[in-house]
Amino acid sequence: MAGREKQLDYITSTSRYGNVVCYNQTIAKTIGDANGWENASSLAAVLPIFVTQLFVANFTYRIIYYLTRPLLLPPFVAQILCGLLFSPTVIGRSEFVLYYIFPYRFTMVLETFANLALVYNIFLLGLGMDLRMIRIKELKPVVIAIVGLLVALSAGAGFYYLPGNGDIDKIFGGCVFWSVAFGCTNFPDLAKILADLKLLRTDMGRTAMCAAVITDLCTWVLLVIGIASVTKQGLWNEKMPYAILSTMAFVPFCIFVMRPGIAWAFANTVKGGNVGDTHVWFTLTGVALCALVTDLFGTHSITGAFLFGLSIPHDHIIRNMIEEKLHDFLSGMLMPLFYIICGYRLDLGYMFKYTSLGMLAFVISSSFMVKILSTVVCSVFLRMPLRDGFAIGALMNTKGTMALVTLNAGRDTKALDVIMYTHMTMAFLVMSIVVEPLLAFTYKPKKKLVFYKYRTVQRLKGEVEFRVLTGVHFLANVPGITNLLKVSHPTKQSPLTVFAVHLVELTGRTTASLLIMNDEAKPKANFSDRVRAESEQIAEMIQGVEASNEAMKIQTITAVSPYTTMHEDICSLAEDKQVSFILLPYHKNQTSDGRLGEGNDALAEINQNVLSHAPCSVGILVDRGMTNVRSESTSFQGETTKKEIAMIFIGGRDDRDALAYAWRMVGQEMIKLTVVRFVPGREALASAGKSSVAYEKERQLDEEYIYEFNFKTMDDSSVTYIEKVVNDGQETIASIRELEDNHSYDLYIVGRGYKVESPVTTDLTDWSSTPDLGTIGDTLASSNFTMQASVLVIQQYSAANRQNAENNQEHAEGGAKTAHEARPFKDSHDEEKDEEGQQYQMGMRK
Repeated sequence: MAGREKQLDYITSTSRYGNVVCYNQTIAKTIGDANGWENASSLAAVLPIFVTQLFVANFTYRIIYYLTRPLLLPPFVAQILCGLLFSPTVIGRSEFVLYYIFPYRFTMVLETFANLALVYNIFLLGLGMDLRMIRIKELKPVVIAIVGLLVALSAGAGFYYLPGNGDIDKIFGGCVFWSVAFGCTNFPDLAKILADLKLLRTDMGRTAMCAAVITDLCTWVLLVIGIASVTKQGLWNEKMPYAILSTMAFVPFCIFVMRPGIAWAFANTVKGGNVGDTHVWFTLTGVALCALVTDLFGTHSITGAFLFGLSIPHDHIIRNMIEEKLHDFLSGMLMPLFYIICGYRLDLGYMFKYTSLGMLAFVISSSFMVKILSTVVCSVFLRMPLRDGFAIGALMNTKGTMALVTLNAGRDTKALDVIMYTHMTMAFLVMSIVVEPLLAFTYKPKKKLVFYKYRTVQRLKGEVEFRVLTGVHFLANVPGITNLLKVSHPTKQSPLTVFAVHLVELTGRTTASLLIMNDEAKPKANFSDRVRAESEQIAEMIQGVEASNEAMKIQTITAVSPYTTMHEDICSLAEDKQVSFILLPYHKNQTSDGRLGEGNDALAEINQNVLSHAPCSVGILVDRGMTNVRSESTSFQGETTKKEIAMIFIGGRDDRDALAYAWRMVGQEMIKLTVVRFVPGREALASAGKSSVAYEKERQLDEEYIYEFNFKTMDDSSVTYIEKVVNDGQETIASIRELEDNHSYDLYIVGRGYKVESPVTTDLTDWSSTPDLGTIGDTLASSNFTMQASVLVIQQYSAANRQNAENNQEHAEGGAKTAHEARPFKDSHDEEKDEEGQQYQMGMRK
């Protein structure tokens, strides 16, 4: 009987405008679909099905999303694939899906929640769009946007009426929606692609972003006109002028009445910057109200939601609260239902009855090339590089939710049939699959060959500005770094310029306006609530350091990037600012019991990548309470007591740079420096055998630099130089432990010792667990050695080491570069090599 009921549940017939479903009312009553107020069984039947649909939609979308992200595919690809999976082409017609997951009798409930999610998602789109990014004074993005859109609209109309493409009985309304969807560019997804490819800070990226915003706004205007021009039956709407005029009147109402009113309400009800849930509730209610108004006007509810999002003041905290409260719920819960609805309307089998595979391939390939060719032509007249024109043209093909909204609006009005709807959706899928991987493998931004001499601390001699870039992830990283900068002895003759970078992880919630304005001019209000508050505290603490020292200048920057590629932003900023030293916090923080916590593996990977690719020297600070009061020496906050600093010198270029940094601290009343050099004894030299040429060269450079240091500090009572003869690593550790027990140092400065083999560290490398700290640094940072002294590990810049790291990375990625591109620091490498050779000859002569 159950099988018989399933067979009689509904009857369907297929047409070019979708399936027509007729229900069996007798069976509907037996399962409780009717007479809901009498037996209260409608909710009991609907709720389990809806919860199942919600779970299946979210689970499917997340699985597809995590499978496509490693392939450099945007979320839009996962969205279309999620809908395509449940389309009649794949599993949409299976008996299990139709009766247990997505039955026809509950389609209206599904569509209601999907459209509600769409309204609020479009509201977030307007909320995240900052019209200040449109730079009308710049001709290039305006020309590219207008020309690209006009050419795309013309080409879209031609493809729509192309003989052999779909049913011959086509209406003008379908051409309108087809062309608008074909010409639109999705601004948020384009911003995420640029962020993934590290192109936001390039001229090409800024031009593409500005052109995308202009195209997006023009698309909205065309979509509103298209919706108002077509009735629900796909015919010409005679009341179109009234719909357009009423919507045009609503736009200035939002700008000149609603926006100032919202600003006034927030200014008079928000106390001390604390926004309550009531403000959020009224804002979300305003979205529904504006959506209802524009729907009554005849221009779709999403128009009002978008305009209301633009009306929210950009400099108010309410934007961040709404983003945090609404974004995850929409994207993670409700929006997959909208993708399922889009998939319902796809039918590849029905489309191929009227359109051949060759025609489909022709339209898709031609559609992709239209904007590329138009942008390349524009780049010729605008005197832009052709490679930039190609990249911008490819980016202008970025599609997103806006494209699906346009197509679904055409399907709702029966202006688009199943054939053309499926055709264009498949074109969007192919475009989205191609854009980001194509740019990732073909477009590499040209590195500016910036040659500057002071890439290491050791080269900073005399009255030279010391430029430092320091990165902080959290507020807890700031005290140790700022106190280290205080004792770095900035003077008027050798000032200290610090570029303090707040490193923020790029997540799916990050708004496009935050991405495009991620430099010094970025308004803090674009952050989420937590990040914004943390950024303000970080800025205040760092600016306080600048206010207390006239010889120190600090500039704050925010870098938004995924953790996997954050090192590229750090290295790029360091090269742009021509800094000599990058200072980063250790990935483990001190816990309440004085030990170091588990740490964050992602932050550890960032540090290791910076060490491999940095254009200058790098320091990793293990902060173990530099601001805490200790037994024999007070905190770094004091101004009258000595700060005990120990520099452990083993040998090699890293140790020479570490000694140079420690040397800079000399001359301050509160600093007492102890340099401990470990010299291999006869037993160590005998066991090591014959020394290599490289080791002898490094030893000669060490002797020269130690001699210079001792000569210039011989009359300084605050400097103590000690030499200790040791024969292996165990004796070295024992000597350091003896120093710690006798003096209780506040800070140890050591070299990382990268690729340095010394007899005094024999047997220590076998149990070193942290490669970014080196052998001695890892030993000093271990909890069983000391739980009080902070450790600064320094690696000197080496063009050869960096080149090896870049070559290894290129080899792993399978990329190939020309000789000129693969060696961007040739001159600086040669300069370094010549300088070291000169020092080596001086040491030999002496």
